Amino acid sequence: MIGTFATISDIIDILFVAILVYTAMVWLRTTRAAFVLRGIFVLAIVYLIARQFELQLTAWIFQGFFAIFLIMIVVIFQEELRQIFERVAVWSWRSSANPVQSETANTLVRTAADLGKDRIGALVVVAGSDPLARHVVGGIPLDGKVSEPLLRSIFDPHSPGHDGAVIIEHDRVTRFAAHLPLSKDLRQLVGLGTRHSAALGIAELTDALAIVVSEQRGTISAARDGRLHRLENPQELVALLERFLQKEEPNERRIWKWVPVKHLRENWQAKAIALAMAFGFWYVFVPGAKVMEATYRIPVQVQNIPADYELESFQPTEVEATFSGPRRAFYFFHPRRLKVTVDASTAESGRRTFMITPQSIRHPNEITVEEVKPQTLRLTLRRVSAEDKAAPDNGLTGG
Repeated sequence: MIGTFATISDIIDILFVAILVYTAMVWLRTTRAAFVLRGIFVLAIVYLIARQFELQLTAWIFQGFFAIFLIMIVVIFQEELRQIFERVAVWSWRSSANPVQSETANTLVRTAADLGKDRIGALVVVAGSDPLARHVVGGIPLDGKVSEPLLRSIFDPHSPGHDGAVIIEHDRVTRFAAHLPLSKDLRQLVGLGTRHSAALGIAELTDALAIVVSEQRGTISAARDGRLHRLENPQELVALLERFLQKEEPNERRIWKWVPVKHLRENWQAKAIALAMAFGFWYVFVPGAKVMEATYRIPVQVQNIPADYELESFQPTEVEATFSGPRRAFYFFHPRRLKVTVDASTAESGRRTFMITPQSIRHPNEITVEEVKPQTLRLTLRRVSAEDKAAPDNGLTGG
C-alpha cells in the first residue's frame, strides 16, 4: 500500500489533511455541532449498509437525503462556518495584532478582586484575535485607558451601564454597557445568572476571555474557549490571564522553535485517528481515482420463460465480462454479486438465440462493461403438456 506513493508531495498532502481533520475534531469538541455530526455519521453508516446489502428502497431514500447534504450543512452550521471563515481571515492578518499588555492584566486582577469583596457585579471581555463587533449589541463607545477607577465607575450600581459588559481591545476600553449573546449550555450554567451566561456565550463564539464577578456571591469566574471556570482566588485569574497573553502574543523565539515532543504526545489518540482518516481519504480519492480494468466470469440466468414452455438447456452457462472504472469502485466490489439476466419472454419452441449486451449485466453504476464474451446465448425450450402443468413448479433458471 505504501508503494502507491508517487512522490514526497503525497506525504505532505496527507499530513496537511490530517492537520485539518484534527483541527476540525478539536473545534467540534467546543461546539454543539458534534452531536449533529454524530447523527449524520450514523445515517451515513446506515446508507452504506443499505448499499452493501442491496436494500434498494432504503438506499434510494438515503441517496435523496445526501443529495441535499451540502445545503443542510450550510443551514445547520451557518454560525460555525462563519466563525471558521472569520478565523481564517484573522490568521492571515495575525501579525498586525496588538494584544493586551501585562499592566492591563494586573489592573483587571486588582479590580476584579476589589469588586468581589464589595459584592459588585461585573463583566469584562478581553478581546483576542477574533472580531467581536458582530456579536456585541448596543453599548456606548468609549476610548479610554484601562484603569481601576474607570472600571469601578462603570460597574458602580448607580451607573446606568453597570449591568452591561465592558469590551477591552488593545489596552483600551472601547465600549461599555454592551449586550452579549447568551449561552444555552445549561449544564455549565446551573445556578448562575445572566452575566455568566453572557460570558460563556461570547467565549463560545470567539477566542475572547470573559471575566465575571458575581454580585450575589462575590466570586470570580472566567470563560474561555467555550468553558466556564470558577476561580477560587485572584491568583488563578493571574495564571489564566498569563496563559491568555501567551496565546495572543507568543514569544518570537518560540515561533521558530521545533514543536516539543510533549505536544505530540498530548491527545495522541485523536491525532492518530486524524492521521488514519487522512490516509484513508488519500487512498480512496488519489490512487482510487485511477482507472483500472478487471475481468470476471459471471453465471447466466434465464428469466420470463413463456408459460407453455420449459427450459431444457442453454449455452453458455457463464460469460466472461471485462469492467473498467475508478479503482475505489472495486474496493468493496463482490464479483459473485454480478448477474447476467436474459429475457426469454419472446422465445418459442425449439432452439433460439439471444444477444447478451452490457445492459444484461447487473453491476454498480461507477463501473462500465467494456466487453462480453460470448455475446450470444442459445436456448432450447419444449412445450409443457397438461400433465406437466399439474406438477409442482420448481422454477426455471440456469447458472
